[in-house]
Amino acid sequence: MARALDSADARLAFLGAVDAEARRRFEAFLRGIQRYRAHPYHRTVADPPVIWRRGTTGLRDYRGTAEPSPRGEGRGAAVLVVPSLVNRGYVLDLTERRSFMRYLAARGFRPFLVDWDAPGDDERDFGCTEYVHDRLSPLVDAVRAETGAEKIIVVGYCMGGTLSLPLAQARPDAVGALVTLAAPWDFHAGSRRQQRVMAALGDAMGNVVDVHGVLPVDLLQSLFATLDPGGIPRKFRAFDRMRPRSAKARDFVALEDWLNDGVALAGPLARETLFGWYADNGPGRGAWTVGDSVVDPGRIAAQTLVVVPSRDRIVPPESAEALLAACPKAQGMKVPLGHVGMMTGRRAGTLVYGPLARWMGRSARRFAA
Repeated sequence: MARALDSADARLAFLGAVDAEARRRFEAFLRGIQRYRAHPYHRTVADPPVIWRRGTTGLRDYRGTAEPSPRGEGRGAAVLVVPSLVNRGYVLDLTERRSFMRYLAARGFRPFLVDWDAPGDDERDFGCTEYVHDRLSPLVDAVRAETGAEKIIVVGYCMGGTLSLPLAQARPDAVGALVTLAAPWDFHAGSRRQQRVMAALGDAMGNVVDVHGVLPVDLLQSLFATLDPGGIPRKFRAFDRMRPRSAKARDFVALEDWLNDGVALAGPLARETLFGWYADNGPGRGAWTVGDSVVDPGRIAAQTLVVVPSRDRIVPPESAEALLAACPKAQGMKVPLGHVGMMTGRRAGTLVYGPLARWMGRSARRFAA
């Protein structure tokens, strides 16, 4: 009887401890959200001018945003940076201290950033073909005309990297070097979570696209949340422990503001990526077509660098690594960072920006020779 009582008491004590810990974590999560909402930080970085526009797509000129180093690797090489269409491109120019674009300018490159903005009337019927041929290809020509460069470097981040592949394949006359950063290719490699989400929600998302003509940003945010369900409460509990005026807290708020500033996806593009990529794995199976051409990374003539963040929870590293197998001539670089941290984190400059600048500088000298 005494042993049974002890066992019951132990169970009650255990349940009480679990309840107390759950309450503590939930309260810290709520405090973190409240402190984030009350934080005084606002992004003050001035966006450079748009020098080209078609529909809602613009081209931002980052020349002159930083004093170029006379020892910089860039030597005036022109660079077109292609961000994802899912989030706004200023993640690559988040703050003065966390700016890939300004880093390139400081290293002597002539960098330009694609500013997709939300799809307007012109873009609502766009799929991958239209974004590649009616937006990216003319943007390449705009950079060439602006700089006088015969060939340029294209750097694509996340979805922007995947879309840069058919661009480079179609424009060997203009793209001398290509860098993909955390670009998914085999959508059935690595984690199966994304496939399970598509199996559960695919039909419902298709219905939403049919009704609205776009995939709304709130639904996109919900999809990303499913990739790491514990991530949101975990990060706000961590923010609750930060000193409010610290640089770390400001960086957190800057990044969180960007994450909450998403845009919708054009309906045809949403269908093509969600169903053609994630569900059917068209790219990984060699069945993805843009225009009249099958996208084959092995046919890309440009020097290519595939950068894979090994701690990525959005694009499984195996998905991005598959691009190396599909493009045997490409070089690979693995970095111990996450999907967003590789471009905005404290170690991004050392582990990503610097090695990229050196590779791009060498590549530019080769194709300009």
